[in-house]
Formats: sequence, C-alpha cells, structure tokens
Amino acid sequence: MAPLVTKLEINIYYDIVVKYQPNRRLHMEIHTGSCRCGDIEFCFYNDPINSIFCYCRECQALTGSDKWFGLWVARDNFEFTKGAPSTYTRAGNSGKDVNYKFCGTCSTALCAEVTAGNFYSVSATSLKNNKFNPKMSIYASFAPPWAIFPVDVPKFDALPPGLRG
Repeated sequence: MAPLVTKLEINIYYDIVVKYQPNRRLHMEIHTGSCRCGDIEFCFYNDPINSIFCYCRECQALTGSDKWFGLWVARDNFEFTKGAPSTYTRAGNSGKDVNYKFCGTCSTALCAEVTAGNFYSVSATSLKNNKFNPKMSIYASFAPPWAIFPVDVPKFDALPPGLRG
C-alpha cells in the first residue's frame, strides 16, 4: 500500500511552511500537476491569487487556441518537484521577462513566470485535479472573432484598472 503522503511532500511542506510560514501550517492545500508525459511535475500551495482566461496574442501562440487558462500563483508558493523544464523567455509589456516553462519531451506548456508581478501563471489544464474557474477574461480585444466568452466572467479589453502597470 502506497503512503498517503510521500517523503518528498513532507520535506516540501516542512521547508516551505514550517520554516518560513508557520502561521499557515494548518490551512495549507497542495495542488499538483504535470506535463502530459510525466517528465515534469510541480506543485503550489493554497489557492491562486487569480484565475484568468488570457486572449493576448502570446497566449494564443502558446496554446494554439484562442486563450490560456492561467492560475496566478505567488512565486514563493510554486515549485517544480520532478524534472527540469525547458524555458523560453520574452519581454513582457512591462519590459520585464516572461519565462515560459514547458516540457522538453512532450512540449506541454506548464506555466509562465511573470517577473513583473512576481507570480507564475500556471496552466490550469495541467493540474491533476483542477477545481478552479476563471474569474476574469483579459486582453479580450485580441481574441479572434470566433472566440466565445463565458457569460458570467468579467471581460477586459486589456487588464482591469487595478492591474495596469
């Protein structure tokens, strides 16, 4: 019978929570994900800061679709637990780097490290159990004409006023 929690999960929990965030110990939830082939695995702690559909041209190119479903996770709450992803870097609208992390074997896009915001936009579809729904649609003005927007999700042509640089 496999253990309910692996030694690696215990070590991650101890390193992240017990040493650095002891007041969050009892309320921590761990979300795990991986690429399609399983070479790369990751986890993040607690719920994301935000969950978005992004229709910018870069996300369309990344996904080969009309949008990216991203979960914004604080950089300190995210880590790769197996393998080392490949990276593609581009300058974001802020002029700071956006580092795309993907599997070099199966090409699954896992996340984008948004250095200007100090967070990762994690691919919701790469989670083992995705319980999240989008809270907003951003860069909607770049969506292709055939894109269908969720009715109950706020839509912004670029970023909402509180998120603009």
